[in-house]
Amino acid sequence: MLTFEGQKIQGSPNIVSKLTSLPFQQCHHNITTVDCQPSGPAGGMLVFVSGNLQLAGETHALKFSQMFHLMPTPQGSFYVLNDIFRLNYA
Repeated sequence: MLTFEGQKIQGSPNIVSKLTSLPFQQCHHNITTVDCQPSGPAGGMLVFVSGNLQLAGETHALKFSQMFHLMPTPQGSFYVLNDIFRLNYA
C-alpha cells in the first residue's frame, strides 16, 4: 500500500499507475536523514527518510518525508510492503 499525500493506493498496478501519472518526468532526491529500525520477528525494517526534491525547471526544492516498511523475501532481498510519502510545506 502507498499513501501519497493522504491518498491511499493499494496493489502494485494501482501504485505504478499513480507514480507514472505524476505531472513531471524528472525529480532529483537530495536525502538529508535516514533512520532505520528492525520490525517484527519476520526480519522487516522500517525506514524513515527526509530531504528535498528538485523538479526539473523549478528553482525551489520541495521538502519531503517518506516511510518505507521493508519485508524480507526467501531469496534474501526485500520488498516494500508499505510506503507513506508527504511533502512538507513550510
